[in-house]
Amino acid sequence: MDTSCFFPIYCNYKMNKRIISVCTLGLMSVYAMAQQKKSDVEQLEEVVVSDSRFELKRENSGKTVIKINKQEIERNQGKTLAELINTKSGIEINGSRSNAGQNLSTYVRGGSNRQVLVIIDGVQVSDASQSASEYDLRMLSLGAVESIEIIKGAASTLYGSGAATAVINITTKKAAAKSVALNINSSIGTNQTHDDQNYNLADFHNDVTLNGNGGKLNYLVSFNQQNTNGMSAAAEQAKEIDPFSKYAVNAKFGYDFCDSFSFGVYGNYTDIASAYDAAAYTDANNWFNSKQYRTGLTSKIQYNGGSVNINGAYSKYDREFISAYPSSFIAENWVVDAYTKNTFNKTLYTILGVNIVDDETDFESAESATKVDPYANVVYVSEFGLNINSGVRWNNHSEYGSHFTYNINPSYVFTFDDNYLKLFGSYSTSFIAPSLSQLFGFYGPNPDLKPEEDRTIEGGAEFKFGQKFRVSALYFNRDEENLIAYDFNQGYYNVSEKSSAQGVEVEVVATPVEVLTISANYAFTERKDVVAIRIPKHKANATVGYTISDKTFASISYQFNGDRLDTDFSTFSNVTLDSFSLVDFYASHQLSKKVKCFAGVYNLLNEEYTELLGYNTRGRNVRLGFSITL
Repeated sequence: MDTSCFFPIYCNYKMNKRIISVCTLGLMSVYAMAQQKKSDVEQLEEVVVSDSRFELKRENSGKTVIKINKQEIERNQGKTLAELINTKSGIEINGSRSNAGQNLSTYVRGGSNRQVLVIIDGVQVSDASQSASEYDLRMLSLGAVESIEIIKGAASTLYGSGAATAVINITTKKAAAKSVALNINSSIGTNQTHDDQNYNLADFHNDVTLNGNGGKLNYLVSFNQQNTNGMSAAAEQAKEIDPFSKYAVNAKFGYDFCDSFSFGVYGNYTDIASAYDAAAYTDANNWFNSKQYRTGLTSKIQYNGGSVNINGAYSKYDREFISAYPSSFIAENWVVDAYTKNTFNKTLYTILGVNIVDDETDFESAESATKVDPYANVVYVSEFGLNINSGVRWNNHSEYGSHFTYNINPSYVFTFDDNYLKLFGSYSTSFIAPSLSQLFGFYGPNPDLKPEEDRTIEGGAEFKFGQKFRVSALYFNRDEENLIAYDFNQGYYNVSEKSSAQGVEVEVVATPVEVLTISANYAFTERKDVVAIRIPKHKANATVGYTISDKTFASISYQFNGDRLDTDFSTFSNVTLDSFSLVDFYASHQLSKKVKCFAGVYNLLNEEYTELLGYNTRGRNVRLGFSITL
């Protein structure tokens, strides 16, 4: 295969990453002497949105919603979106610790990619050409994200097909309050394995955002870029490097016609290029390119006690694999979500809407599927502690007809001054339609597949002691019927027997003193009747952060992954991968009001471990960077 056409592309990537980093480092020196002024930060009571679409106090939510706020994102600069999400309880994003171009698999509560729904700015995102219609998290840079909320368990009544184990609700950066604002984030680091500790600079991240608010008009334009090399994807006897490059351009414009009507449009273009190897342990000069085109609109009409909301988006995905077995995929996706929200005396919150999704992709011929789902959700918040979140959805699929899903999520709160104890439970159903690839694709399609139907039961408690301590613990159990599986001989098929997953999750957040924060989580996940591949039964994370001064912060993080099974495709037998522990260190210092610098050491102890059988993982790596706000 002739790969000479990629050589100049790769050389340009290497040249561009150095030019961009040198320029941004120059900007840092210009503004490093700006005067530092102390700012007052208002401590707001935490609210959650994703489990109801209303801003409710955490104590009134019947879920343990995971929130990743702007501050936590800023303290993880240089990491990928997948790396950050992978530190949360009950979630394992396999491939996030490997070579930058490695495919990602998201396992939540023992489920798979097809059971996790990703939402960006209120609209579902999915690539219909992917085997499970999943969204590739590599497409979105962490530097473009404002905040993330994650709800686990079935959420199909609010969000539709695919929301069986989790919804990852991502909000991209918003326009600043002043008329013109410029944000620059840049970092450089190593990208090396346990055995190759040469400390060459090989990982470059840059984010530039211009945004502002001019009265009725707000705007945001950003550029995100990543170039990574230094590692081979395949592990054993790997001699060549598999570089990875990504750049993205984003634009958002909003206009407030009056107090009651606002309208916004946005667009995104993302381009990923990556080398990849032929198989585990096998080097090859293969290349992968993926492009995403996405545009959409948001509108909101407010009236006394409620609003009408219409969100819509069009996405196109273009993927190409250049190897001894070349292939290409093109998919289109239309989404419209129209709903009304109403609040009655801060006690009753209702949503009534319709969600329309149309997927299309080309295999041997053009194939498509359409879903039209009316839905309703009601939240009741009483004055005496009882809260109920309940909803229904009528799934209408062009291939499978109609399916009814519902949920009931009661909770009860005992309050003691600024403290509370919350008991909660839920019973939810979900519907997962087979993807177009599973029905009509190139690799073992089965047009007779049945949709998967899941049932999830959850129960637990959360205790909060003022602003200093919060702990939650829960048990979940999920039954799966018509589980979609894959066999190399027969392709995709429905598992005839019912299968299930169960587990326990514990989360702790503590601020024993004002300058010290501690967060930790543990998840026990067990699959029944189905072999769990690459899913650890035990996983734990912990982070301790210390505010050394008004300008300086430092943290140390720990992650434990228990042993788990992986498949050796040379023998088609399962092998056990050893457990491993990773320690990361991070420190930041505010040089001025406008300039902050940071440093990180990841896998501090240079742990040697395997994430995917036959593929490399990152050893000890270091990163230096800065951010400028003008």
